[in-house]
Amino acid sequence: MTETRELSASAVRAAHEVRVVVGRLRRRLRESHQAGELTLTQTSLLSRLEREGPRTASELAAAEGIRPQSVATSTGALEERGLVTRRPDPGDGRRQLLTISPSGRELIDSTRAAREEWLAVALQERLTEDERGTVVAAMALLDRVTGR
Repeated sequence: MTETRELSASAVRAAHEVRVVVGRLRRRLRESHQAGELTLTQTSLLSRLEREGPRTASELAAAEGIRPQSVATSTGALEERGLVTRRPDPGDGRRQLLTISPSGRELIDSTRAAREEWLAVALQERLTEDERGTVVAAMALLDRVTGR
């Protein structure tokens, strides 16, 4: 059972502002450079494999909160493009492990670099040095909110 708390107006406003701005920023970053015309699901699966290493389709489905059929369709398309590879699971030969390929890693790296470049240019053109320092400080505070 969750505890009912009285939330301050400033906490409610801050939560709203962060949610709205982070959503806008995510959309702008996505628009700034498409990951080789991949779908959002394909991009998410490829990124997860890059971050977490080889996974089975069932593990990916559970981690992404999507149906195994969606993972099968998306990973099939990624495999056709040479962005992921399949190999038997050494612990259970009946299962297949999906792994990001060197081409997939290159696509992820180039997409991230292009997005970060877009953001760096936008920050430099639209904010002062002091304002950029404030952004860095705000990111440290938001990271604290995430529990890291």
